[in-house]
Amino acid sequence: MKHVSILIPKGHTSVVNIGGTHQMLSWVNEFFQQTGRDPMFTIQLVGLEKETTQTHGLFTVNPEVLIDQVKKTDLIIIPAIHGDFQKNLKENADFIPWIVEQYKQGSEIVSLCVASFFLASTGLLDGKSCSTHWQFANEFRKQFPKANLMDDRILTEADGIFTSGGAYSFTNLIIYLIEKYAGRDTAVMAAKGFMIDIDRSSQSPFMIFSGQKSHNDPIILKVQEHIEQNYQDKMTVEALCDQLVISRRTFERRFKKATANTVVEYMQRVKVEAAKKELEMGRKTVNEVMYEVGYSDPKAFRDVFRKITDMTPVDYLHKYRKQIA
Repeated sequence: MKHVSILIPKGHTSVVNIGGTHQMLSWVNEFFQQTGRDPMFTIQLVGLEKETTQTHGLFTVNPEVLIDQVKKTDLIIIPAIHGDFQKNLKENADFIPWIVEQYKQGSEIVSLCVASFFLASTGLLDGKSCSTHWQFANEFRKQFPKANLMDDRILTEADGIFTSGGAYSFTNLIIYLIEKYAGRDTAVMAAKGFMIDIDRSSQSPFMIFSGQKSHNDPIILKVQEHIEQNYQDKMTVEALCDQLVISRRTFERRFKKATANTVVEYMQRVKVEAAKKELEMGRKTVNEVMYEVGYSDPKAFRDVFRKITDMTPVDYLHKYRKQIA
């Protein structure tokens, strides 16, 4: 039987992550028992204090055990901790050496949504692929440059460490873990029971692109503003270099360092974000939107749009457009 430790941090913690994870793993145990098998998981709420009141005071979660009572666990699940990161880190610092030691002993670790910030502070995400809520991707990259953030992914797995994307995408990761530990058939049954899209792997359709502008490079910031204000026009990297009187190699290196995107990627993402907004309005055809954002080749537009959103422009239009009266 696999021992699962669901952490109960101090602060404004996602009780949805805690309750949802506990419910889904408990469902697996019940399903196994109904089919004549032993339960798969021993699930415990593990905390730093016996009574943990959430910051907003709406909920109190009572851990079943404290970390010093858990000498060995197989799976640690860290729910999202919202609010000021440094304050959260300070309040929950006692978890860190315990998490690191458990990982060294063979425990696997899961972070849900913005819990990736807390997990990254342990150093265990250095050099590893990970995800987080797309809204906080720029801040995550700034704080943890050694981690390999894949902000378009709903879930990642690297060396026994699992992370999920934003908000309720944690359910996709729990289904993934159920499949890993209990098999595909059980995962399919759980996905049907909880009405979760079992094979959804991207949070790209939900992302709203907001260029990384918290850097200290005034030239790159000026270029970003130029791209965003003139996305309808045909732009080339060479033309931007000529305007700046800077070598292409130096420009591209500085741009990637500042924004986490290549220049071409940034241009594409700005254009696609503008296209998404027009498609959501529902007043124009895909071709009309394509021309408005500076594309003339339908295939090129479709390919770039799909690469960034994981959907075709037509599919995006049908799913997200407003109903026009």
